[in-house]
Amino acid sequence: MRASAVPDDCVNALSIVDVSKTFKQVNIHKAAGPDGLPGRVLRACADQLAGVFTDFFNMSLIESVILTCLKQTTIVPVPKNTKATCLNDYRPVALTFVAMKCFERLVMAHINTIIPESLDPLQFSYSPNRSTDDAISIALHTAHSHLDKRNTYVRMLFIDYSSAFNTIVSSKLITKLRILGLNTFLCNWILYFLTGRPQVVRVGSNTSATLFLNTEAPQGCVLSPLLYSLFTHDCMVRHESNTIIKFADNTTVLGLITDNDETAYREEVRDLAGWNLSLNVTKTKEMIVDYRKRSTHVPILIDGAVVEQVERFKFLGVHINNKLDWSKHTKTVVKRARQCLFQETYFRKLKRFGMGPEILKRFYSCNIGSILTGCITAWYGNCSAYDRKALQRVVRTAQYITGAKLPAIQDLYTTRCQRKALKMVKDPSHPSHRLFSLLTYGKRYRSAKSRTKRPLNSFYPQAIRLLNRSPNGYSDYLHCVPPNPSFTLLLLSVYLIYIVTLTIHSCTNYLNGPTNQCSSTLANRAICIVSHHPPTPLFTLMLLTVPHICIVTLTIPTCTYYLKKPD
Repeated sequence: MRASAVPDDCVNALSIVDVSKTFKQVNIHKAAGPDGLPGRVLRACADQLAGVFTDFFNMSLIESVILTCLKQTTIVPVPKNTKATCLNDYRPVALTFVAMKCFERLVMAHINTIIPESLDPLQFSYSPNRSTDDAISIALHTAHSHLDKRNTYVRMLFIDYSSAFNTIVSSKLITKLRILGLNTFLCNWILYFLTGRPQVVRVGSNTSATLFLNTEAPQGCVLSPLLYSLFTHDCMVRHESNTIIKFADNTTVLGLITDNDETAYREEVRDLAGWNLSLNVTKTKEMIVDYRKRSTHVPILIDGAVVEQVERFKFLGVHINNKLDWSKHTKTVVKRARQCLFQETYFRKLKRFGMGPEILKRFYSCNIGSILTGCITAWYGNCSAYDRKALQRVVRTAQYITGAKLPAIQDLYTTRCQRKALKMVKDPSHPSHRLFSLLTYGKRYRSAKSRTKRPLNSFYPQAIRLLNRSPNGYSDYLHCVPPNPSFTLLLLSVYLIYIVTLTIHSCTNYLNGPTNQCSSTLANRAICIVSHHPPTPLFTLMLLTVPHICIVTLTIPTCTYYLKKPD
């Protein structure tokens, strides 16, 4: 299974500075590995240990070998929810050596420099400037845009994989990594990392016998999420009427159905079995959004089993239903926030201890505000007035208890929409970047058009309207996008016309001046030309203002772009 060595392959050597920096970033609150060595030791002695570990890490990369003892893993089953009733309700979390996690983090940073940013644009995890908000917003925008057309509906399939990380086939993964450009040494190192891993299972004080595994990426290792995303990066749609949105191992298939033609969607679902991942049909759900009030839809079959159709589903932390309204989600959020506000006595204890309003405000932001505003940019725009008042009542109650001025939900939504939109505008690799396009003159964004209010109240149209109304929206955009070429050409053309017009006018006056009435000297001749052929006031005003407008309008965007362009 080992790839053959290629003479011109090379491995970038790790530096002592990088290793020391990684050791200093170790989270000391994380559990220790099988050796019992806590992360506090590596963090405190980072400078002293960096040199030794740097030589060890570089030798491991060159030889494509990892010591078996460093691959030792202790599996601890962690319940996925509070009521675990069967083995599938537990998540196998791997405890590995802290030093090995630092090594994986360094390798992951190197792999990220090789992999192109646009490899899998709809994989919203393990990438900078990506979050669950983006995945939810893209899914809702796709559904709203399609439902705005006539005789359409959307089928949303929420896929559940059984132990997705544990079903990665090592040989197929290495083949894909070589295609992506990873050299032979690194591919062999990853293969050695995944195969021959000794592991034990620990439940309480009981520990099982050691077992060696060859076909999985342990859940809990630093490299596992990245390897999983690379393993599934080619899981793309075959038909333009479908969309696959991924966040780690959470996969959602959106079938955009027109005129009741579900052929493309059903073919896409049948292809899911070819992804070499184990589908859990029992936990896989389908939700149909159809505003035509059609009573029944033919269910989907996966491996001969019928996929359950539901009216609501918890999608990446938000409760979404087949009406695409947010009454259920806001009720759940308000209930959780009130439980934290009243059932827990932290607020009253902090006030009893004499804590000031500023500390109480921070406590509110961490414990209650985070519940109210989770993924708020994706769902708040389409909330009803009743739901918005319910959310704001929680804020007013918390404000009364803390005695501090708390930001309103609407203000938080506006601020976060603007901030997130500007990040998307500045990131050309973001899948939503194309939705923010400037008009021809380059000072406002192109607004979306829709027949109904639902699409207009979703995140992207709302964000565009906020940026257009914001006095800083255009100035914030200048440093990330070069001046519009058409606009620049227009200004240059106007300036050239000005020069030509001024020259012709001056030459005509000079050549056709009253030579018989004026002196032969150049100065006197110019005075005579102006006195006999004075330009009109409107023409004079145009000649004075046009060059200044052209120069200023052309210079500011160009200088701002080149001076403030991000590295």
